[in-house]
Amino acid sequence: MSTEENKALVRRWMEEAWGQGKLDVLDELIGPDYVLHGAADPDLPRGPAGARQLTTAFRAPFPDLRATIDDLIAEGDRVVCRWTAQATHEGEFAGVPATHKQVTFTGIEIVRIANGRIAEGWDEVDLLGLLQQLGAIPAPGSFGPPGQ
Repeated sequence: MSTEENKALVRRWMEEAWGQGKLDVLDELIGPDYVLHGAADPDLPRGPAGARQLTTAFRAPFPDLRATIDDLIAEGDRVVCRWTAQATHEGEFAGVPATHKQVTFTGIEIVRIANGRIAEGWDEVDLLGLLQQLGAIPAPGSFGPPGQ
């Protein structure tokens, strides 16, 4: 596949699966042996089932999640996607009950494409910033200067 075709595949994954919650599209976009290398999600099953599990884990507490692609860069069989998501916290996430707060968080995905499908991925998501917005972790500067 060309780099433009690879970018179109990742764009569709971000817009349809993540942005619209169309989980059925994962069977088409994700390879059977897909693996995600992410510290926050080490035990996901391989293939579309793992991608579905991760997408559901984020979309359940944030049902109106909207992902915007900020940058999409491709070279060879790799695509890098820098994105921003906005959502309302409507269900438990990381032990935090629904706050009904509007949140914005960012991430970067690097994916490898093989045989026309996403075969492997690495992600970095600003979960610290997300948890700060939910009130689970103090925001920067809330500790005060030393000695106060």
